[in-house]
Amino acid sequence: MSQVTLNVEGMSCGACVNKVEGNLGQLNGVESVKAQIPEGKVDVTFNENTINLADIKGAIQDTGYEIKEDADKEDGSACSCCS
Repeated sequence: MSQVTLNVEGMSCGACVNKVEGNLGQLNGVESVKAQIPEGKVDVTFNENTINLADIKGAIQDTGYEIKEDADKEDGSACSCCS
């Protein structure tokens, strides 16, 4: 198993968390998902023999959120599921 923490932009409410956790949780090979709104982070535990990080990132982007590669968080990001 591998564990990664991704910086995700646009999550700001419970519906955002439900979308991200629900969509990632359905992927074959994803063991657990925990989204953290205040930090803008998503912790994912996955089986690297079944799914790769690029597929996980793609699923987050397909849900409507952006992966931020650096640790800096921009201010003023709107909730992408409510707008």
